[in-house]
Amino acid sequence: MPWTISDIPDLTGKNAVVTGPTLGGIGYFVARGLAAAGARVILAGRSWEKLDAAAEALTEEVPGASLDRVALDLSSLQAVRAGAEAIAAATFDGGGPLHLLVNNAGVMATPQSRTADDLDLQMATNHFGPFLLTGLLLEPLAESGEGRIVTMASVAHKAARKAPLGFPTVQVGRYSPWGVYSQSKLANLLFTFELQRRLEKAGLPVGAYAAHPGLASTHLMANGASRTMFAPIASIGEAAVRAMAQTPEAGAWPALMAATFPGLEPGTYIGPSDAFEGRGVPKPVNASRLARDPEAARALWELSEQTTGIAYP
Repeated sequence: MPWTISDIPDLTGKNAVVTGPTLGGIGYFVARGLAAAGARVILAGRSWEKLDAAAEALTEEVPGASLDRVALDLSSLQAVRAGAEAIAAATFDGGGPLHLLVNNAGVMATPQSRTADDLDLQMATNHFGPFLLTGLLLEPLAESGEGRIVTMASVAHKAARKAPLGFPTVQVGRYSPWGVYSQSKLANLLFTFELQRRLEKAGLPVGAYAAHPGLASTHLMANGASRTMFAPIASIGEAAVRAMAQTPEAGAWPALMAATFPGLEPGTYIGPSDAFEGRGVPKPVNASRLARDPEAARALWELSEQTTGIAYP
């Protein structure tokens, strides 16, 4: 039987963090699905205005929803550390340990930009920030005895021809917004599979999973990719995406399956079921050969620890 949202089990008593829960986006529908099943959901985003809007809408759609809000800008390593402290305080302040972290927030094909840490904006937001956040929250996740980490990747990872292993504060050659985006999504998968290997070796009761939404009609195109295109081309591109894409609600299904499906093997990658993984009910899908390369994963892990200043336990 195909997975449906009705397969989400009762999550009463569970604590979950969802990054990037902007109203109408994939993270919002992930949070809604978890809250509707009874989970206490910590909404983590960089804008208090957007967090307030998401919390208000979720409360209307899920009466009695248990929600918290935490300011978290994944593009800033300092802000990630502050956000992780706030999340830990929210979970342990009478709420118990952390059961689930959904690394959903990200940017797509943005123009070249450097962060306060002199990192590429896409790599910082999509990989280095989530890498640091996950490491900082690993202890409360392990405390639950059944922690899950779900990181949102993309089918675009298959377009990456090499792993992003260059020195992160140095830009070599011409900047390609789509090329860097593909590499950042490849990094999500390399991170997930290496994290799972390390969790198993350490014997920690936490599982790492990945998911991708397929082709979903969200604000990422307008907020990122379309800014790298000539305006008429961008409008045509957005119209084409809207015509072919599934809804953000359907785009959230793979992450919800990865986050909640009982007995799902750790290290599983979930995506839409049609032939091109663009839309459809979620199921386990294949990552590229490069995404499964353990040597590339170890090299990226070491680079990420050096860049973020964290050493995973």
